[in-house]
Amino acid sequence: MTPLSVLDLSPVPVGSTPGQSLRNSLDLAQHAERLGYNRLWLAEHHNMRGIASAATAVVIAHVAAGTSTIRLGAGGIMLPNHAPLMVAEAFGTLAALHPGRIDLGVGRAPGTDQITAHALRRNLEQDINGFPQDVVELMGYFREPEPGQKVQAVPGAGLDVPVWILGSSLFGAQLAAALGLPYAFASHFAPAEMERAVEIYRARFQASEHLEKPYVMLGLNVFAAATDDEANLLKSSQQQAFVNLRTGMPGPLPAPVEGYEETLDLHARAILRQSLSCTVAGSPSTVKAGVEEFIQRTGADEIMATGHIFDHKARIRSYEILAEVMIAGQQAEPARASG
Repeated sequence: MTPLSVLDLSPVPVGSTPGQSLRNSLDLAQHAERLGYNRLWLAEHHNMRGIASAATAVVIAHVAAGTSTIRLGAGGIMLPNHAPLMVAEAFGTLAALHPGRIDLGVGRAPGTDQITAHALRRNLEQDINGFPQDVVELMGYFREPEPGQKVQAVPGAGLDVPVWILGSSLFGAQLAAALGLPYAFASHFAPAEMERAVEIYRARFQASEHLEKPYVMLGLNVFAAATDDEANLLKSSQQQAFVNLRTGMPGPLPAPVEGYEETLDLHARAILRQSLSCTVAGSPSTVKAGVEEFIQRTGADEIMATGHIFDHKARIRSYEILAEVMIAGQQAEPARASG
């Protein structure tokens, strides 16, 4: 069975608050744990009124304290925004508190717009080679300290914190392959280079102390409901959010709208076609067939399902249906890519 996992951005619906969204994230994680999902990751985004997971490590701590077995992590930490030592300390702290349950996915994008990136004190003129160097430095802080090592991550040094490379282009695939790390591709919003990236990663993978063979996790938007029509209605909230974001009008997650796609011009339809092509929406049987086809087509080692659904109860039900048709009620083992 291909493991199923969850990507949560703590969506903030219109009329709600970030506080409620963060409480919803814990509730979702508790349901995911009960349903047999392998892991739940939270993502770092900034200056987005529709996403409450900006302080990603803090949110992971909140969720970890209310769960007991599901793996938790960052999908991901945008490393150019942070000093590697501080990331190692934050995730070392999480691993010390919740041993064997913490993952660290890292990406090289700022996770925001250029103005906000400046506000984050990010060096926008750094060389592209800075990200690989930062990843290597970060991983070094999780190793046992060497004699005379002057800078250590406390907590962090000697702890088991698997590092993943995230990507939406060929760059991350090449880096993950070179370092022998697991690779997560953001096909749920940037699918254009998915197949080529996976091909490059698998072809160039070099076994390491972290991983013996390539391991690919792919993002997939899933909207499951009692009927196809209901699921497509739920999907319209995420469609609106993407069009709003790509046209410079980001905001809270909109309520679903009947026949939303029919109201769009050609440009907006192209945005959806290019960004959200890796989407499965429908009744239980439709979702089962769609997810199975995606796994067969891509050969994914793991699927990370996501879905921005306006109503929290409907979002929980969507993940329940996905688990019912794909996990078949069997509690998945808390597996991990690197062990």
